[in-house]
Amino acid sequence: MLEQYRGLRRETYVLAFGRLVTGLGSMVWPMMTLILSQKMGVGAREISWLLSAAMILMAPAIFAGGKIADSRDKKSTIVTLDLISVACFGICALLPLTWFSIILLFFGSVCQNMENPAYSALIADITTTADRDRAYSLQYLCSNLGLVLAPTVSGFLFNHYLWLVFLINSFSIFSSAMLIFFLVRDTAPVIELSASAQYQKERRGESVIRILKDNPVILIIIAVMSGYYAVYQMYVYLMPLDMAEIHGEAGPVIYGSVTSVNCIVVVLFTPVITRLFGTKSEPDRITAGMVLMVTGFAMFAVLRGSIPVYYISMTILTWGEIFAMTAESAYLSRRIPSSHRGQINGAFTVIRTLISSVFQVLVGFIIGAYGSDTAWTFVILVGVGFIALSLYARVRDIRAYPNLYKHKVV
Repeated sequence: MLEQYRGLRRETYVLAFGRLVTGLGSMVWPMMTLILSQKMGVGAREISWLLSAAMILMAPAIFAGGKIADSRDKKSTIVTLDLISVACFGICALLPLTWFSIILLFFGSVCQNMENPAYSALIADITTTADRDRAYSLQYLCSNLGLVLAPTVSGFLFNHYLWLVFLINSFSIFSSAMLIFFLVRDTAPVIELSASAQYQKERRGESVIRILKDNPVILIIIAVMSGYYAVYQMYVYLMPLDMAEIHGEAGPVIYGSVTSVNCIVVVLFTPVITRLFGTKSEPDRITAGMVLMVTGFAMFAVLRGSIPVYYISMTILTWGEIFAMTAESAYLSRRIPSSHRGQINGAFTVIRTLISSVFQVLVGFIIGAYGSDTAWTFVILVGVGFIALSLYARVRDIRAYPNLYKHKVV
């Protein structure tokens, strides 16, 4: 299964290893809901407002990150944003936890999200169309390989050594930035002339709106993936709140261990799913991912309180995550002009953020007014609606990009 990752460009492996190192110390954001609720005394509804406001504030910054990635050196963009994050998390480790610390944590997270369009665009630049699935799969695999132990460790450190969580996060990002700075040297884009690459021809001087208007199916897929993220974020919002309410002080430890299971499943099954389902189209894999995600959440919602069920539902949920995440970046990179990769990835993140923010506020309101059971029912019904939209997107995609389906199983 690991043989499939051989033969990629050297820089692809360096970027993947950088993701792994960052993942090793990514302990802060998965615990943000618990930090706000148990350390700062914020209620569930207020947490939804705070997280949604933070995501809305991130939106223009992320789009700016995509625009910078298309107009400037992508490597420098990644390293600069990483160093700003290092400073934010490092300061939080040195100071007592206050609302100033929370603001710094959010700002550091903004910078981490700002670099994602540059990361995704850089991988597309240095790989051929045929290699994209493997390249993005490797990035995703290494990121989660680093995350295997991080949530569990942060769960144990949460109650008495939270400052150490911030320090480890800062150090891991710094290490990744240095790896990329010194080892990523050749970032020249690959030039392709194949029929499947015709949709990637540069269109400099044209606006993102013009590109999206000419490719309406991309907007549908962006809506589908935004729905996926909106529902998926219940993994870091509704799930930890339920575990904390049901299990008390043991909640953070249980949630941290469940999060680690998510990463272990990613590491074990990403090569398998990439190998077995690489011939399927990206819309098919996105649909499969949404079905599995909704199934996992439904199991958790119906049987919550049973700790073994948490791990089973997380496994199913994670299978869905692998299908969706490995298909998302490859889908966009094959259908948008290479001159607009950063901007469209940034636009996608903005749309995804806005939809997720509104959705989280709605869920927070439902929890406060009607309780957790009703909130989960709403979440699952919304997920089913987006599954239907993904099936429609598949039909439209086959018609819009026929050259990409000549060697795919449809």
